[in-house]
Amino acid sequence: MQTKKKDIRALTKEQLRTFFVDHGDKAFRGNQVYEWLWGKGAHSFEDMTNISKETRHMLQDNFVINHIKVDQMQRSSDGTIKNAVRLHDDLVVESVLIPTATRTTACVSSQVGCSLDCRFCATARLKRMRNLNPDEIYDQVVAIDNESRLYHGRPLSNIVFMGMGEPLMNYNNVLKAIEKITSPEGLGMSPRRIVVSTSGVPKMIKKMADEEVKFKLAVSLHSAIDEVRTSIMPFNATFPLSDLREALEYWYAKTKNRITYEYVVWKGINDQRKDVDALVKFCKFAPSKVNLIEYNPIDDGEFQQASNNAIEMYRDVLEQNGITVTIRRSRGKDIDAACGQLANKNDAAVS
Repeated sequence: MQTKKKDIRALTKEQLRTFFVDHGDKAFRGNQVYEWLWGKGAHSFEDMTNISKETRHMLQDNFVINHIKVDQMQRSSDGTIKNAVRLHDDLVVESVLIPTATRTTACVSSQVGCSLDCRFCATARLKRMRNLNPDEIYDQVVAIDNESRLYHGRPLSNIVFMGMGEPLMNYNNVLKAIEKITSPEGLGMSPRRIVVSTSGVPKMIKKMADEEVKFKLAVSLHSAIDEVRTSIMPFNATFPLSDLREALEYWYAKTKNRITYEYVVWKGINDQRKDVDALVKFCKFAPSKVNLIEYNPIDDGEFQQASNNAIEMYRDVLEQNGITVTIRRSRGKDIDAACGQLANKNDAAVS
């Protein structure tokens, strides 16, 4: 019976060096292969041109490279690009390149489907099939970096973990991917240009703080009133705002990094003055800023964008209380690439 080959990118550099020594070769060969895998993004062992054919065949006999494949790429009228990314087991996730005049941002996925149950998000309607491996997250970033260079003439400048899935429910793999992305042997990106967005898993926020991570934290908040938040994000019953607040205070005490709250205002749900006052109070627990995000419908009409008056009320009250606020207009709506719309509607969708 043939044993299943291991994905070579699951090995550390030291494990690769040991593998070559155990097979009668020099340890530095492991360094060469590691560079091909991460620094040069090799898709196959045949790409490794400074390694002998015999060695490449030996690697082929022992390992696989489970590289992603961009199955379908859609380009929006505003320059946004959405990738349908096929994984080695034929599951599909989506990632997005978001361009502005000064930067290009990769919005990457961390799970196939999602562990949580936010009622306004298309991704949450997909069952969670599995977590993404570190290399699958890394590959999304490399693909978008290549597209940024090709279509916008500049390298990728920022990364947000705001695609499919809850990053903190795939904690270890997300952190390993960021380690590779920021390593000089990987993409060499500054962790300050990376934002991990969570719906709020208090225990894992504290764990990140204890590990003194250097990337930024964003929280999908959407209401600072427990009853309202639970009605739109049912997991809030398990992770109530009091626990989230305590975790965020802990985060700031440990990291001194202010928190970004992602916040959508919906008609008839959280568009009253009491909702704004609760948000102001929540923002006072630790230094923060608020991104008011345009809502992108997911077909059934249950959730509707609030009026401009409601958005302006939020902005005015937040500013009057000394809280930085930005109104974010969505990009890529015409290709279902905007916030909350990633759900594999293209032909490459998972059945």
